[in-house]
Amino acid sequence: MQEIEPYYNWEKHYIASDDERSPFYGRTYNLEYYENTIYGYYIHPLWDDIGSETLYVKILFADYKKRFAIIEMFGEWNDALHNDIMFLKRQVIDPLVNEGINQFILLGENVLDFHGGNEDDYYSEWFDDVEDGWIVAINFREHVEEQWKKFRLDYYINFGGTLHLNNWRTLQPEPFYELVKNLMVRRLT
Repeated sequence: MQEIEPYYNWEKHYIASDDERSPFYGRTYNLEYYENTIYGYYIHPLWDDIGSETLYVKILFADYKKRFAIIEMFGEWNDALHNDIMFLKRQVIDPLVNEGINQFILLGENVLDFHGGNEDDYYSEWFDDVEDGWIVAINFREHVEEQWKKFRLDYYINFGGTLHLNNWRTLQPEPFYELVKNLMVRRLT
């Protein structure tokens, strides 16, 4: 697990810890010391802790003029035991929404599992927060998406089908956003 790093090829364009508007502004990373774990397995120190025991994130890019953020996720998304959506919403999403972000692209290749809870309040609140924007999940595993459908999260989060973009790493942040935005325009019209 410690070998799985957040995507770093966009760091020449954006670093969340250098962005005064980012919830991770000023954070420092010690690449020599691994301290965060998921189920007892150490994870790479570049993943950002959001307060969850099992879910970590990395803001790969944010554009406040175009109002979008690209967030990579890692671990297990567990709403049943840990209410991970609460941590994600309060620690990451709310500060970005307060800065005007209303389009969220979540990258989920490294989300290993999802356990839904009985409440959808945080998802509903997030959906209301983005108003004329959207929440998109790219490349989440099939069993995670099946669980999302089971818990009716497809009402709040767009995923599946054309949103499986295996070549996203070949794009720069702006063209990637434009591709996703165009896919969302087709879905929403």
